[in-house]
Amino acid sequence: MSADTSVPKQREGGLGEFEPWLPDAVLRDASAGMAFLDASMRFAWVNPALAAMYDRQAPEFTGQPVGAVWPEVVARRAEAALHQVLADGRPVTETFAGSVPAAGPSSASGGTGSPERVFHWFGVRGPDGALGGAGLIVIEDGAEPATHEALRRSEERYRALVQGGAQIIWVSSPSGEMLEDSAQWRWITGQTVEEFLGEGWLESIHPEDRERVERDWHDCLETGRIFDERFRMRTRSGSYRHYDVRAVPIERDGVIAEWAGACTDVTSQREAEEMRGRLTDQLSAAALRTARLQQATAMLAEALDVEQVVAVITEVGRTAIGALRSAVALLDDDKLGLRVVNRDGLAPVGPDAAGVRLTLDTPSVMTRAIATRRPVLIADPEELRKQFEEEADGADSVGRVLETGDEQAWVGLPLLAAGMPLGALRFSFTKPRQITEEERVFLEALAGQCALAVERAEMYEKEHTAAVTLQRSLLPDELPRVAGLVLDAVYLPRSTEVGGDWYDVFRLPDRRLAVTVGDVMGKGLLAAAGMGRVRNALRALALTDPRPAAVLAGLDRLFTATELEEQVTTVTYLVIDPETGEGQAGNAGHPPTLLLTPGALPVLDGAEAGTPLGWASPRRQHAFRLPPGSSAVFYSDGLVENRRRGIDAGLDELVRIAASAPEDMVGAPGPLLEYLVENMLAGHEQDDDVTVLVMHVPADAGEISGDPGAARE
Repeated sequence: MSADTSVPKQREGGLGEFEPWLPDAVLRDASAGMAFLDASMRFAWVNPALAAMYDRQAPEFTGQPVGAVWPEVVARRAEAALHQVLADGRPVTETFAGSVPAAGPSSASGGTGSPERVFHWFGVRGPDGALGGAGLIVIEDGAEPATHEALRRSEERYRALVQGGAQIIWVSSPSGEMLEDSAQWRWITGQTVEEFLGEGWLESIHPEDRERVERDWHDCLETGRIFDERFRMRTRSGSYRHYDVRAVPIERDGVIAEWAGACTDVTSQREAEEMRGRLTDQLSAAALRTARLQQATAMLAEALDVEQVVAVITEVGRTAIGALRSAVALLDDDKLGLRVVNRDGLAPVGPDAAGVRLTLDTPSVMTRAIATRRPVLIADPEELRKQFEEEADGADSVGRVLETGDEQAWVGLPLLAAGMPLGALRFSFTKPRQITEEERVFLEALAGQCALAVERAEMYEKEHTAAVTLQRSLLPDELPRVAGLVLDAVYLPRSTEVGGDWYDVFRLPDRRLAVTVGDVMGKGLLAAAGMGRVRNALRALALTDPRPAAVLAGLDRLFTATELEEQVTTVTYLVIDPETGEGQAGNAGHPPTLLLTPGALPVLDGAEAGTPLGWASPRRQHAFRLPPGSSAVFYSDGLVENRRRGIDAGLDELVRIAASAPEDMVGAPGPLLEYLVENMLAGHEQDDDVTVLVMHVPADAGEISGDPGAARE
């Protein structure tokens, strides 16, 4: 609402901005005693004349209750009068006879001859019309003419304060008709006296407010309630200003004799509130968009592949700006066409239609963003036509691009990495829409996050594919079939990540069997490559000297020469004779083997585990025996350890779960393996690869059933 500059602007807020100095400037030298008290009945201001009546200085009154500065008899009656004034706002007059002591506490016990004093109490209202305290005028009987003249001047000054304030004062009859002229009203509205009197004042009320104001005004006239409204008043120039209006009934002998009202111009206050509201909305929207970007950053940190990245970006962007659809298209390897990652983010018809193959020559929002490497903002179908009608080659192309369906506005943003385009991000809306500058900045930041995340995800996918291929090539397709042994194994990678777990079983030249399970700490291609080197080196060493101590010592030398110190690797290695079930075992920092024997509780191999590979220590081996009917379980730490369960607790739980397995499972490696994995991972999030290999020595040849050389993934 713009201000009317042709009308002198009144001060707003009453005496609020002058309160610290105005009473002193206007009333200090009055001969009559004067004071203002706040709602707690403490003196807020006193003039010297009133202080002198009680042999005090004016500062002694400030902040004091009446009982602290006046004689007891005066204080009691003053408090009663104050309670009445503050309760209903009506003025109260009190007269104190000449026998009342005049001095302060020092004279409270006696004294006569002081003049009669008349106390006039009245309510003091704030800009909002509410009682904020009380005023006091004290007149001594028999005062000299100079005193009466001073009182007259004080009354004139009071009147000037009202006239100089922001309020328009008016008086109406009990029936609501204006009885007296209000020059201030007419000065603002330009009405004549005849136009204002009666109910003519209503003609200056804004048409949208008049019915409400007239209805509420007549309701107050009938009920006697205080009239409290806000409406727009037409000024002499034809513009409107906002006014707060308050009118109270004045009673005489219990009957409403008239209504006194005041209008306060609050236009600047209203405009400031509206501006503050707009700024608050803008700041809230900016804070929300910032939170959205932070949310996207956190979610993208967990997104591994391109599909996950696109799902995060499109959802965050679409909900942040209220879009209908959102899609991402990436350039093909030949950089000539576009591959839409999420086709459900495109409409069946219109620009970038879901069923159309997009090339860089196809007119569309996304191809335009890639070609210009700048945001494409299209507010409505008419602007779409202007931008693409000349580019469309032929009627079919024109119809496809300009057939908008349920989309009426579009945004296309290039996805740039190191200045080179990766693809485009697209949003569409159900109705015409202008993108604000703040929204544009947000969308460009979101597109930047998307480009970085897509680039990282594509690199991850390439590395992941290579790591998976490498790891699958190093794990055995099937385990060897060996008379006298039944083998089964499983490898469970963590989600889509590739780690360094492996297992291997191979024959030695002397017909014994080598069994190994190992773990290269870490994820990705580096861990998979490290696992491949260790596995191949172990095979080579075992074929030369299969003793566990010799093989582990040889791996230590390999690590010292070729591997990084931080590439922590553990391995358990066993050489066993299938005919006797006896052999030798060695351990380089790996979890202990679980041994299950019929008729006995499961136990962990008690041989001391050595240090991980590459950590200098004498390598030892110990005798290993697996009696007929027994099973040995080799596993990686992912089976027993996770974020919520430490290694020691996990080992105890493994023994407990193995002890609770049905007795017939001890002779069935496949079911035993499934039972252990299922129960050990139940209730826990798998945060590492899990590798388990079960080796069983049948009690007799008839016990062997199923596939004795299974391998699972």
